[in-house]
Amino acid sequence: MGYGIQAERAPTPLAALSQPGLGYPAKPLSADRVPAPLPVAQDRRVRTDGDLRKLLVDRPKGAKKTITDELGLDDGWQPLDQYVETYYDDPHFMFESLSELDLRRVASVAWRQGEHRETGVQLLQFRSGDRHGAAEHFGDQLMYMPWDKDGAGNPGDPIKGSREGRYFLYPVERKAGYLPSYRARALAVRGDIVLDINIFDTVPISKKDIRTLAERQLERL
Repeated sequence: MGYGIQAERAPTPLAALSQPGLGYPAKPLSADRVPAPLPVAQDRRVRTDGDLRKLLVDRPKGAKKTITDELGLDDGWQPLDQYVETYYDDPHFMFESLSELDLRRVASVAWRQGEHRETGVQLLQFRSGDRHGAAEHFGDQLMYMPWDKDGAGNPGDPIKGSREGRYFLYPVERKAGYLPSYRARALAVRGDIVLDINIFDTVPISKKDIRTLAERQLERL
């Protein structure tokens, strides 16, 4: 019935627009008024779409290469299966999770210091799509760190220069017949890249060590 009544009514003009003019020019700007393109030095996308390995922090002076480096197996790109096998208790789940988030590539650098300290720095870059893979992965990792049995068991501390990035010290792990195991981890996200840093040692790791390394890496992104 409503359709019939509406059909018999005379057309009425639409209400006036609250904005009489358009928010953009009716014709292109003249050449002398067109803004200059963003300099390459300030265009972050130019850097991150290039060779991601060049954005990794340098190994500290005196640090030794990892075993894979010594064998010539590490060219700075880390296969996804190797990354999840190294850092996660359930690598199969993490492999599927990162694949679903459309992980693009992992750039990595690692080194050894002293008798037992090992450090690994990974830059995980995700493709652009319907899901913001970098933000999702970062959020998932940050969420479980304070309370999960595989996490650090604490909320961590903020990383300077990062909006939500944090670094964590894990409780020591002790097993009969083995040296104690200490771990520190830093997580941050910048655009389509997630920064993931891990330090392992048989002696306590200071907050300064993991914090300053995370800050140095962030400065390069």
